[in-house]
Amino acid sequence: MSLRSLMNGSLLAQLASCECCPRNCRINRLEGQVGFCRVRGGIQISHIGLHFGEEPPLSGTKGSGTVFFAGCNLRCVFCQNYQISQEFQQGYTRTLTTAELAQEMLRLQDESAHNINFVSPSHMIFQMAEAIQAAKAKGLTIPIVYNSNGYDSVDALRQIRGLVDIYLPDIKYLEDGLGKELSAVRDYAEVIPEVLREMLAQVGHLEMDEHGIAVRGLLVRHLVLPGCLENSRSCLRFLAELSRATFVSIMSQYSPRYKARRYPDINRTLTQAEYDEITEYALELGLENAFIQELVSHAHYVPDFARERPFNFK
Repeated sequence: MSLRSLMNGSLLAQLASCECCPRNCRINRLEGQVGFCRVRGGIQISHIGLHFGEEPPLSGTKGSGTVFFAGCNLRCVFCQNYQISQEFQQGYTRTLTTAELAQEMLRLQDESAHNINFVSPSHMIFQMAEAIQAAKAKGLTIPIVYNSNGYDSVDALRQIRGLVDIYLPDIKYLEDGLGKELSAVRDYAEVIPEVLREMLAQVGHLEMDEHGIAVRGLLVRHLVLPGCLENSRSCLRFLAELSRATFVSIMSQYSPRYKARRYPDINRTLTQAEYDEITEYALELGLENAFIQELVSHAHYVPDFARERPFNFK
């Protein structure tokens, strides 16, 4: 029986002419065609496990139950997850059914994960939604985290309203020139403002329980790129305009991974002065709900998905 017949009338049926992200490739993933993300209609997974390297409200003491999807709808030349986002055809993937993914989510809950954290779901949003529904029907109760690059379809997000408790998007660029050069995306700066507005409208500002663990809300990430400080200032200004109560994670962990060494302007790590300038600017804007990193964080956050445990954490 084909995916088409199994999913007719469901969210997955939309993959017959895929518009699940702003690429709007309109190819038939249910029949095995591939668009920009190079992922067919099945649920392609690269890693599932407890992760202790997220922001404290997400990792807590017991870990975030991460589900890393294969593929991506961007082509970031500096991607630290390039093994599974860009080179996943080389073996860093397995295909699960909806029932199997739901069972993995329940397993993570049984292992005391604070949440289920879907990493890179923008091109897999409808497969993810089906699995969430199946897992909830079988007793999943912990929060769902939507951990995306920010290049999301607002229409698709509206279709899954109520399934996601915590939105964890990036805001990468508010300069389309940078987006085109570094991530092969022409309209990121036009897309991301409406995406963040929709996410905030759905879940509100980040809320935490008495133990400091996130239960609901929006937490936006921004990776500071070396030499691109005006882009960072633009991103932070937008977040302040969105709401000064926005929780933002200002990340210093950039390192010239993947193809970044071919780009002289970003072929280095951040300087302390650059990072301090951006974190101080955030405070000047009134963004007091900010998480910051040590500058040496790039040495700790780089994964290797060839290992059983890709990250060097607990």
